[in-house]
Amino acid sequence: MVLATYGYDQCADGGLEQGMEKLALYAVGEQVKHAARQLTSGRWTSKMGPNHDIEHPDVYSLEGPEYGKVVMFLRRKRR
Repeated sequence: MVLATYGYDQCADGGLEQGMEKLALYAVGEQVKHAARQLTSGRWTSKMGPNHDIEHPDVYSLEGPEYGKVVMFLRRKRR
């Protein structure tokens, strides 16, 4: 997985872990469509296009036909 080159390893869930940065990958079928990053507050952020970032309270709020479902969580130590 390409994200391993950036220090990410797969983890069990999107729960807040002190000192860790988490990503959630969304997929429709086998195709990954989106990624969200967890903030230090436990909320999540997503890039929705050029110069348009949003913050959302939980990782599952973006699930739907466009991005699919959360299929994997990854984490690495916060820099």
